[in-house]
Amino acid sequence: MIHWLLVAHIIVVGYWLGSELVINSSFRFATRDVASPLEARDRMLQHVMNTDQHVRFALVLQASLGTILLAAYGWVPGGQTLMIAAAVLGVFWLGFVEYIHRVRHSAVGARLAALDRGSRYVLMGVLLLMSVGVIGGDWPIPLWLRFKFAAFAGVIATGVLVRLQLIRFFRVWGEMKTDGVTDARNARVSTLENQASFLIVMIWVFIAIIVALSLFKPV
Repeated sequence: MIHWLLVAHIIVVGYWLGSELVINSSFRFATRDVASPLEARDRMLQHVMNTDQHVRFALVLQASLGTILLAAYGWVPGGQTLMIAAAVLGVFWLGFVEYIHRVRHSAVGARLAALDRGSRYVLMGVLLLMSVGVIGGDWPIPLWLRFKFAAFAGVIATGVLVRLQLIRFFRVWGEMKTDGVTDARNARVSTLENQASFLIVMIWVFIAIIVALSLFKPV
C-alpha cells in the first residue's frame, strides 16, 4: 500500500508543477498580448483561473497524501485512524475548493476564499512548527523530512503571496474592462505580472527542493 501511496505522491508533484507551468505561460501571454482585443485577453485569463484550480487541488492532495504517508510509516502517531481521517478530510477539502471556485464572483465566494486562505496559514504554521520540532519534536521524523516540511511551507507562503498579487492585478484589469485600455494600465498589469511570475518561479524552486530531498534524503 505504501508503494502506491508514494507513486501517487510523486504523480501529484508532476501534476502540480505542470499546472504551474501552464498557468504562468498563459498568464504571461494574456498580459503581454497588447495587440489583441481585451475581450480575447480576458477569455485567456478566465482559462488561467480555471487552470489554477489544478494547483489548489494539488496542494490538497499533497497535504492529504503526505499525512497518510506519515502515519503509514509510523513517523507520527495516529496510525490507521489518522490515515482514514486524512483521506476523508482531503475529499471534503477538495469539494470545498471546487465550490469556492464556482461561487468566486459572489460575496459568499469572497468570504469562503478568505477562509480557504486562512486554512493555508494554519497548514503553513503547522508545517513550520513540525520542521523545527516544536510539534512532534520527539516523533521519529527524519531530518530530511523536517526540511521538506519547511520547503512545503515555503510553497504555501509563496502561493498566498501570488494570490494577493493577483488581487491587485485583477483590480487594474477591472479598470481596463470598465474604463478602457491605456498604455499606462498595460504597463501596470505587465509589472504586476512580472512580480507574480517571480513568485511562481520561487514556487518551482521550493518544489525542486522538495523533490531533491525526497530523492536523495541527504540528512
